[in-house]
Order: sequence, then structure tokens, then C-alpha cells
Amino acid sequence: MDISKILSKELNIDKKRIDSAIRLLDEGSTVAFIARYRKEETKSLKDTEIREIEKGLLRLRNFEKRKEEIIQSLRNQEKLNDELKDKIEDSKTITELEDIYAPFKKKRKTRADRAKELGLNELIDKIFTKAKQEQDAIEFAKDYLKEGIDSTEDAIKMSLDILAEDIANNIDVKNIIRRDGFIRARIEAEKKEDDKALYENYYNFSEKIKNIKPFQILALNRAEKNDNLSVKFAFTDTYNKTLIKNLYEAKNPYLEGLLSDTIDDSYKRLLLPSITTEIRNKLIEEAEDESIKIFSKNLKPYILQRPIKDKNIIGLDPGFRTGCKVAVIDKNGKYLDQAVIYPVKPKEEVRKSINTLKKLIEKYKVSLIALGNATASRETEKVVNELLKEVNGVSYAIVNEAGASVYSASKLGEEEFPELDVTIRGAVSMARRLQDPMAELVKIDPKHIGVGQYQHDINQKKLDDELEKVVEDSVNEVGVNMTNASYKLLSYVSGLNLNLAKRIEKAFKNGELKERRDLKNIKGLGEKTYKMAAGFLRFPDSPNFLDNTAVHPESYKIAEKIKDIDLNDVNLENLSKELKVGVLTLKDIIEELKKPGRDPRDELPEVITKGEVLSIDDLKIGDELTGTVRNITEFGSFVDIGVGIDGLVHISNMSDKFIKDPNDIVKNSDIIKVRVIEIDKKRERIGLSMKNIKE
Repeated sequence: MDISKILSKELNIDKKRIDSAIRLLDEGSTVAFIARYRKEETKSLKDTEIREIEKGLLRLRNFEKRKEEIIQSLRNQEKLNDELKDKIEDSKTITELEDIYAPFKKKRKTRADRAKELGLNELIDKIFTKAKQEQDAIEFAKDYLKEGIDSTEDAIKMSLDILAEDIANNIDVKNIIRRDGFIRARIEAEKKEDDKALYENYYNFSEKIKNIKPFQILALNRAEKNDNLSVKFAFTDTYNKTLIKNLYEAKNPYLEGLLSDTIDDSYKRLLLPSITTEIRNKLIEEAEDESIKIFSKNLKPYILQRPIKDKNIIGLDPGFRTGCKVAVIDKNGKYLDQAVIYPVKPKEEVRKSINTLKKLIEKYKVSLIALGNATASRETEKVVNELLKEVNGVSYAIVNEAGASVYSASKLGEEEFPELDVTIRGAVSMARRLQDPMAELVKIDPKHIGVGQYQHDINQKKLDDELEKVVEDSVNEVGVNMTNASYKLLSYVSGLNLNLAKRIEKAFKNGELKERRDLKNIKGLGEKTYKMAAGFLRFPDSPNFLDNTAVHPESYKIAEKIKDIDLNDVNLENLSKELKVGVLTLKDIIEELKKPGRDPRDELPEVITKGEVLSIDDLKIGDELTGTVRNITEFGSFVDIGVGIDGLVHISNMSDKFIKDPNDIVKNSDIIKVRVIEIDKKRERIGLSMKNIKE
């Protein structure tokens, strides 16, 4: 199998580039390192492209491994012959491969196995080659009466179990039902118990399998699991059985009857359950992959939101009965102070709360307030608006607090702030999420930060693995400033693991790590790891200014040679030949020298939003509002319009033109204008549109 050739066709990437990527991956290079520092070899493959190559490489190598396992199993069973081996080696899909192996696969004893043990495989051969009528079969069966076979009728019936299993193992038969499944068959659902009408859209549901959407599969799975709906697959049974019967020859009416009955039995007892499970598993796998893909698309821009630098910030974690938790941090994220105020019901100490916040603002020169968006957020926001009328130079932003409670109660939260109550840690997290979203959000399991779809209903290991890669790619795209790096953030850096990250954080805090070359003194961090990691770590206070850039230490000599020339007037081709370095690498070095210490997120717009509507009750059809995209699904995008409930812009209401993917129109964290087109207070649902918005 030529893996790179197959991947080249699948991914539409030149085979030579894929060969280079595979070689680098096999040598132990990380995706981030290859994407950033080996552009010459891969011709600038992006991290996402390298991830797809890595994923495809693993899949195809596992496929090859499975072939080898099956060949060895058949060899051990003494069933392997040249024809069978050729079929296995020529198989193109895992389904085709497993179909070939199915008759030889070790499984629990079947009715056919018991019949074979009693020698009835000879009887079924006699019946279908020699019997002209029922009496002939009965006469043949008399020779097989023994312990375990009580009558000729039993002997004939048990022998037909062998034929039923042979039919069920017939690849052509399986493909008839599979083809029906993906052309004509339907998925149907009916209501069972659904008092809250959560799945009202799926009552009396019927849709062709080929047309069903991935999110519908996940919704049906959840509803079935919770006993809200019953779900079944409906095939065109009569048509399928007719096609199956055409694959077999029956010489007379008696044998035709036996064959028809056996096909019915095999179809209902063996084939339908097996193929239904197979198709459903395929649909679930595709739905999970799509859900993970959507989650990943949402996660990366969310993590890579623009940080707000050089500002002291107050974090507010709102609450009713327990009050609003307040935490102050400095411009580097260091915790300074805390308080608890009661600006809303039941105590509603508005004046006292405003005075407390004013004192903290004045004492610590706070210029920004980060307000969590959950319980009591809108009521607290009203008080914040009153506060801003009494202070100068202070603004505020609503912060998505999904997962903050997870961080607050986590081991990491306790390690960072052992002296603080968990609720105050949540307020610190609010402030830090605004100050540096990436540095704070990496501390939380990605699936808890509220940007996914059905994330709790899909394969958790697969989800975790994919989201970890998204976080890793995001962190390495930006690089890590050592000044305020937690070990959790460092653990995502190319080449590092959690233990090394902890040692690095400790060494930096102890003053033992001041520049990149000091990394080599970290226990367990060898030359290879240094090569993978060094370029992604920034040391702002290093005596070598290159340590605060993305220039890799392997390119320092080149950077030193050109740092004093006019970088805006450079002939890249000529200079690359002179310095004996690739054009792409040289171009990256020059960009870094032009803007040392640059943060790619600074190129994104800095947006401070302020909600003006307090609840769904304040909305009217036709209202036009500004909102923040919080989540994107395959059927539309959810937008925070400041009422505590995210509204849905269905894909059909995103553009006047037809679109297949909402990501073509918006991305997570975008600020957009929308119009209210539907309000369902009972189900707390808000319909929005992006069409015909007034400028």
C-alpha cells in the first residue's frame, strides 16, 4: 500500500509534500514544529493539513496492521490460501476486509456451528443438490438421526441454519442491504415519554438515511437513551429479499420454498440486526466526527481571542443569594484583592456595592471590569452601568464563564490560589479570561467551555484527543510568554509534557531560567525536546532579544547577520542564496525581526460589548441588536444578544445566498448584527436573522 499516494488523492496535496511530512513525523517532530520551522521541506503545509496527514497515516497503518492480524489468524487456523490472501491484501476498506474475514472470525457458538458439529452440513448439500420433493429430504435426514437430533424435521430445520448463516456471510447479500440502507431505507422515530417537549421536532419523524443530518443522529441517540423516543430503521424488505433470492439457484418448487423460508430467517435473525448496527455505527461515527469538527472550529477562534494587555481588571462572578464575588488582578494576572457584594435581590445593596467597587477601582487603578454571563449577570450588569456613571476611564465586558466552576474546584485552581475560596477563584478566572483568554482557557477541559454540540453524547476519548490537538496548535501558533505562563499552558508547547512543564515553571519562578539556552539545564529536557520547544517559548527579559521572538535558536546566526540591515528593502532570493537558507525560513526571520515580541492575536479587533436588554421579556419581534457568536453548529450559529439566552441564527437566515456551512459566514467570537424573528418564552428559544439588517 502506497500510503502517501492514497493520502495525496484524499487530501489533494502533492505527494512529495506528504512524503516530507510523514518522514518528519516519523522522526519525532511535532506538528507545530513542522508547520513553523520546516516550511522548506513541506512547502508551507499548515498545521491543520499536517494534522490530516497524521490522522490519515495512523488510519492507513492501522488498516495494514489489521490485514496482517487477519492473515496470521487464518494461518493459525490453517484456512489461509493464496486466493484468500490476495483478497485480503487487495481490500480497500475496513468493511470489505471484515466481510472477507467474517466466516472465519472466532465468535460465540451459533446455531449453524451446532448443526455443523452434528454433521448436518452434508445433509444441506444433499438436499439442495438431490432433493426433488419433501419426501426426498426426509429420507436423506433419516441417516443423520442421533443424540441431539430428535426427528427428521429437526435435522432438516437445523441444516437450514447452516444455509442461513452462509447467506448472512455472503458479501453480495450484505451489499444488497447496505445499498438499500443508503438509497431507500429510512430512520423513523416516535414519541415515548417527553414531558418537556425537548424532542418535539422528532415526534413521528421519518427521514431517508442518506438525507439525515449528523446533529439529528446525535439528537435521536440522546432521546432514545433517555427513553423519550423509540427509534428504528425501516428497510425495503420485500425488494431486498427478492434480490437476495436471485443470487441463489433452486431446482424445483420444493427447494424454492426452503430457500425462501431460509432467506426470510437469515434476513430477519442475522442480516438486519447486523447491517442495522453497522449502518447506525457508521452514522454515529460520522456524526461524532462532524460534531468534533464543529467543536474544533469553534474552539480555536475562541481560544485565540485578542488579549487585553496592560490593564488592571476586576472580575465579577454574579450571584443572587450568595452575592457577587469580586477579584482584582494586575496587568500580569497577579491576584491583588477580593470582596463580596450584594447588588441584586434578595439583599439588593446597590449603593453599598457601588461604593465597594469604587474603592477597589481607585485603590488599584482598575480600568476594566469582566462580568460573568451566568446567574444574575443581567441584573448585576444594570448595577455596573450605574457604577460607570460615577467613575471615569472604566469600561466593562461580558465574559463567557462556562467551565469557570470546573477550574475553581480543580487541582490546578487550588495550586494557584490555595488561600482563596473557590468562588473567588471563579472571579479571578473571569478577569483573566478577558486579559489573556488563551492562558486562562487552557486550564479547563476544552469540552467544558461551552462551544460544542452534543459533546457529552460522543466518544469522549476521541473528543478529548482532537480538542487537545486544537489547543496545542493554538498555543504554538501564538507562543508562550514565560512571564505569566502556568505549567498547564506550558504543557501544550511543542515537545513538552506535564512533568517538564512543571519543572520549567518552577525554574522560571526561582530565577534559574532567564533565557532559552537555560532550558537545557532542566532535568529530562534533552537536545531533541529543546529543538521542538525552544522556538515557541518567549523570554521578554532575556539578554538575547531573539529569545523574545519566534526565531528558532538554529537560525540565530542568520538573524544576527541581518538584524542591522534595512529589512524593508531586501531581495529575498539573493539574500537566501548568500546566507544559504531557504526563502520561506528567511522570510519568517525577517518578519520576526521587524516586530520582536509580537503577538499574532494583536491583529484581531479588540471588542468590548455591553448588553442593553435584561431578559427575553424585553425583546420584540423586529428588534435589531448587536451580539457575539458563541457557538456554531451545522444548522446555524448561536449568538449572545445580552439576555442570558443565546439566540439561534438558522443557516437559512444567515445569508440571502444558499450556504452549506455556517462557518463560511461567521466564526466563533465574531461580533454581528441580528434581528429578532421569533420568541418562544415557554421553551426559552429566540430566533434571529442576519438578513436585511439596517446599517
